[in-house]
Amino acid sequence: MSAINDTFIAPPCDAAITLIFEDAHLLVINKPSGLLSLSGKNPLNLDSVHHRLVARFPGCTLVHRLDFGTSGLMVVARNKAINAALCQQFSQRGVSKSYQALLCGHLADDDGVIEAAIAKDPAQFPRMVICAVAGKPARSRYRVMERGFFPGNGNGELPVTRVVLTPETGRTHQLRIHCQQLGHPILGCDLYGGRLPPGAEQAARLMLHASELTLTHPVSGERMTFSAPSPF
Repeated sequence: MSAINDTFIAPPCDAAITLIFEDAHLLVINKPSGLLSLSGKNPLNLDSVHHRLVARFPGCTLVHRLDFGTSGLMVVARNKAINAALCQQFSQRGVSKSYQALLCGHLADDDGVIEAAIAKDPAQFPRMVICAVAGKPARSRYRVMERGFFPGNGNGELPVTRVVLTPETGRTHQLRIHCQQLGHPILGCDLYGGRLPPGAEQAARLMLHASELTLTHPVSGERMTFSAPSPF
């Protein structure tokens, strides 16, 4: 979840953050699944990416977030000026990201585009909804890597498709709700149908991983690409 309601208490996360890149200006890290990006208001939700990193890198700030269940690459600014420069890159779509995911079912097409506007759903916080009237434009691309099966609950195996997802916009829960709109929710997604197919309840986590991140270094001007292999 990118927004955590007052009743949600994150279970303890023993997995460590992996430092992929470090210099005087920014960090690139690999976030484990099951760790908040930012600490919640509830003191029981203190543990987070930011809470852990600021102890080692005072003054660091998050440029973007990953949902609680999503693992993978995040860029972290070491100071406010770098944060502003990186945020500008994100807003101008100068940062490209790709994700690996396991989707429920076998997709018919090998690639495609999902274009559907996304809005908040005040009645079902923290869910988002597809809404052509009130929603903000959102576009995602997908490409099939392989089709296979996920071990089920003893009553058979669940068909799944491994895909690369590339968001062209950055809306909250965009990939999760777009995959649901496609008719193939991300396996393990509790908000958008990824635990409903028989056997999907066996998934230990949300099967979504930020696997590649490309940005321009705000000081050197170098175009940099980072990758982290999928853990599932």
